[in-house]
Amino acid sequence: MSSKRLKVLLIVEHCNPEWASTPLIGYNFFKAISQLVDATLVTHERNREVLEKIKPSENIIYISESNFTKKYYRLIESISSIIPKEALRRPLDVVISYPIFAEFINQVCDKFRGQIEAGDYDIVHVITPVHTRYPIKIFKACKHTPFILGPVNGGVPFPEWFEEVAIKKYLDISFLIEFVRLITPGYKETYQQAGKILVGSAFTLNKLKNILKIPEDKFELLAENGISEVSVNEGKKIRSKNGHFNLLFVGRLVAFKCADILIEAVSRLKGAIKSKVIVTIVGDGSERSKLEKRVQDLDLGNIVKFVGWVLPEQTINYYNQADIFCFPSVRESGGAVALEAMACGLPCIVANNGGLSEYLTEETGFKIEPLSREYLTQELTNKIEIMLENEQLRESMSAKAIERAKEFTWESKARRIVKIYRENIERNSFESKTDNLV
Repeated sequence: MSSKRLKVLLIVEHCNPEWASTPLIGYNFFKAISQLVDATLVTHERNREVLEKIKPSENIIYISESNFTKKYYRLIESISSIIPKEALRRPLDVVISYPIFAEFINQVCDKFRGQIEAGDYDIVHVITPVHTRYPIKIFKACKHTPFILGPVNGGVPFPEWFEEVAIKKYLDISFLIEFVRLITPGYKETYQQAGKILVGSAFTLNKLKNILKIPEDKFELLAENGISEVSVNEGKKIRSKNGHFNLLFVGRLVAFKCADILIEAVSRLKGAIKSKVIVTIVGDGSERSKLEKRVQDLDLGNIVKFVGWVLPEQTINYYNQADIFCFPSVRESGGAVALEAMACGLPCIVANNGGLSEYLTEETGFKIEPLSREYLTQELTNKIEIMLENEQLRESMSAKAIERAKEFTWESKARRIVKIYRENIERNSFESKTDNLV
């Protein structure tokens, strides 16, 4: 296989290191992949100010938006801000945001179709959006150039018992997403024409296989979240001080993240253990006042501390002061916080629902089936007690967590992706030669 430096067109609409979630994921993939290939990044104009500060010499093409789309974007933000429930807000955002992405990808197609068809790039790779609901029409120009998609992820359902589902039974718009997916021109063709579809979780992979009915070898599991090698190397193994144990929760304080379940679980700890526990909750959100009241009602004010929102680079200080990471969120497609915790040597206790739990193994923590609110709460109490009463188990899980985290560094992901690029180029070349012989 050739070792020449590949020319890659990276299409990353959301690409911004100063934002969280998808924009940060997109940037980290671009940063890592561009170290190994000759990359041209195509991204949205809204990312220009930040990227020009930190990547002034990179080959970056910015796609602007029309005045109509700017106004539409502001309208979407206004609509989203008045929807009280996360369970409704996110699916609705996906549906009504499609015109913004459609304008972006249409401009990308117009600008790069000729170059792609002329063979100026060895690979075209669309990294964001991460969700699986939009067609990516650039595939039409990729008749002779391998087209890679992803990692894509999402669509993890709530457990049946989760209270927000009661609202969804009356205001459920998930059917609208599926309808839009099926009728949008080019949706199925996007996945059919991709040389490889990188998928962030086993749940999403199985869902796409069932929906699209395309060959299984087109899919490859690759978590969309990652960590830096520096983060792994900064992990500590010995944490408990002054006879106290520090439990940590990091995440938005919204209902499905279930910080309330952690608070309830801590209230049930055996007295001797509870007296030695400190719980730190890092994050902010609509549920904070309700959670603070629950802490007072359970007389846990001396045990549970709310830190509020902190900058992503500052969270490592909290990971390094903790003994166990507790994150009973019942709906996570990615769950980068678990990787960050593992990189710092924290055994993890999580709910087994979605991509987050796929990071963990039996050697790095506990995964609890979210069979019911009561079951999840009581099992979280039990698992905390098991870990705190067994120092050898904690130390073993801590060491294994760091080793496991190394599999998810951005650098290792980039090397794996470039390997996928070369495999697709080689296969594409073989198929072209075979077609010519016929």
